[in-house]
Amino acid sequence: MTDTNIFPGCLNGVRVLDLTQFEAGTSCTQVLAWLGADVAKVENPSTGDPGRRVGSTKPHKDDPFFLMYNSNKRSITVNLKSSRGLQVVKDMAKKADVFIENFAPGAIERLGLGYDVLSQINPGIIYGQVKGFGEGSPFEKNLAFDMIAQAAGGSMSISGDPNGPPVKPGPTLGDSGTGMLMLISILAALYGRKQTGKGMRLNVGMQDAMLHYIRNSLAFTSKTGKAAPRAASGSTGGNPPANIYPCKPRGPNDYVYIYTSRANPKHWPTLLEVIGRKDLIGNPKFDTVEARVQNEAEMDAIISEWTMKFDKYEVMNRVGAAGIPAGAVRDTLELTSDPDFINRRVLQDIEHPGVGHFRALTWPVSFDGQKATVKPAPLLGSNTAEVLKDWLGMTPEQISVLSSEKIVGSSAV
Repeated sequence: MTDTNIFPGCLNGVRVLDLTQFEAGTSCTQVLAWLGADVAKVENPSTGDPGRRVGSTKPHKDDPFFLMYNSNKRSITVNLKSSRGLQVVKDMAKKADVFIENFAPGAIERLGLGYDVLSQINPGIIYGQVKGFGEGSPFEKNLAFDMIAQAAGGSMSISGDPNGPPVKPGPTLGDSGTGMLMLISILAALYGRKQTGKGMRLNVGMQDAMLHYIRNSLAFTSKTGKAAPRAASGSTGGNPPANIYPCKPRGPNDYVYIYTSRANPKHWPTLLEVIGRKDLIGNPKFDTVEARVQNEAEMDAIISEWTMKFDKYEVMNRVGAAGIPAGAVRDTLELTSDPDFINRRVLQDIEHPGVGHFRALTWPVSFDGQKATVKPAPLLGSNTAEVLKDWLGMTPEQISVLSSEKIVGSSAV
């Protein structure tokens, strides 16, 4: 059997039947795999998870998008359009602790793999479903991707310039953000099953999940009775200065974020000392939160005049050393090239059998000071034979028959 006992191994012995695709579901099952679960990813024998071909190449190589969300899993290809293929999945469900899917609404039930079916086969199964919209929603049957969830779930409405249109946030909160909420719920359900012996069905709508991530703005609405405004680089109901400021040499990401907390009134006079403007301490134009809100543009210009004298890291270090929160705006190339993340094993260099060298991300939480080890995302169907042997005890001869009848695949493509 392929080694799944990779540190931290907290979920060793947990079997996950993974029928997810793209990101929202796969991000969840990837963390389960990082934490030691045996995640068997069931894919279409011909093309597999559509995420493999986000960027089509000839000859085909799995896209980095797929590699980013499917490390540490095993791939088994099964023809779900055949009754025998469905039976294979049902047989695996008998052995599974967790089943998770994010197909289009109603698709998994039409296949005959709904919770009503699998819970009869395995009463202890934790059955997870990620959908675009929650059960009972008027949009329940609508399709959704990350950007749809962020539009319908409120995060776009609070992103962008106050005088401009809504903006889609860069992080995929609709996809991976929802996946993390499902992950937490699965772990809770597994813990609960220890007490009851019973499984349960978990369902999350991506739209509903977005409300979890905009609670500050919901609180603003609760207090004011108004829709939370867009605050550009500031924060809703914030405490200026709270913005990004330009630094030299004025490249596209040469900025630093400086944030003065409402909970610490010393941040503002301390910042004035750092930027060499002690003369403004006590100035009525800036001395209170309300005054700084009224004169924010002038205040930001004063800070920018100072930040533009230094690069973003020097500004971050000087302001941060004074006890004021500050962060350089770092682009993805800076992050993936920073040896710090490699040294701390947040990013890990691995060799993928189809792509070659790949810099992969792992779960950011340390366990006793150690990070989970990343294994390459599987080639399509590369684990079919070993998964059928490990999960169902099939012999090579039985697997060969299924392969010859095109019920399962057995080789990577």
